[in-house]
Amino acid sequence: MNFASIRKFSLPLGSLLLSSFLLWGNIAKANISISPMVVETEAKRGQAQGRITVSNPDSQNFRARVYTSPFTYDKETGFKILSESPKDLTPYLQFSPRELLVGASRKRNIRFIVRFPPSLPDGEYRTMIFTENLRKGTVTQTDSKNNITLQTSIIPRVGVALYVRKGDVSPNLIPDSAKFDLKTNQIQLLVSNKGKASAIVAGDWKLKQGKKTIQKGSISDTTVLAEKERYLNVKYLNKNQSKLAPGEYQLTGELGWGVNKKNRIPFDVKLTIPAK
Repeated sequence: MNFASIRKFSLPLGSLLLSSFLLWGNIAKANISISPMVVETEAKRGQAQGRITVSNPDSQNFRARVYTSPFTYDKETGFKILSESPKDLTPYLQFSPRELLVGASRKRNIRFIVRFPPSLPDGEYRTMIFTENLRKGTVTQTDSKNNITLQTSIIPRVGVALYVRKGDVSPNLIPDSAKFDLKTNQIQLLVSNKGKASAIVAGDWKLKQGKKTIQKGSISDTTVLAEKERYLNVKYLNKNQSKLAPGEYQLTGELGWGVNKKNRIPFDVKLTIPAK
């Protein structure tokens, strides 16, 4: 059988958190690592396959169940689990094992295969493959004002995003506009994806007033799903910078996606900083 090559992304934990990527629970309590965290592939002759590696660096055995769930990225709030989706990959996905035991300082693979029926419309299909620790963890929180300590049980889980594309589909990214969120003091760049494939987007930006550059920086990896739109956070404040004065600004820069971010698109949008 002729299977597609698979692009894998194994990102540092900091990038995963900043990008609203696929981390659930507390990774320290989950006490495992999974690679890759994102898998993108194209089906050839209606099929694709791959594997995910679960590593247990602990001195105790790790037991988990493996399951899938459709998902999306909301324009405003980020990652959301769905009960159903027309782009859910699960009906065409087989994987094993569905429950795994990873011995101390050992690794195990989760293998998957995708089979698309010929009648399925071309497009991108996606799902999260979750590895959920069967042993509950606890989080302790102290309310000093009321002098009470609360303990909450959690079930740590780590998710891998799996994207499989059928047919000749690709992203088509368009930076639309920018806004300023008064609640978070955050600049947000709205990007629409008119294509039928998702993209992990990053880039550089400059904030200008007239010909003067006020600030500049970078945009962390953020997923913009196929035929969706998403606000990208422009983190313009650090401890050495003051807040922006109300007024009219210009947000310019360039976004990149794909292998080594070779696909590039410039943006130049107006930004209004309102008075509180």
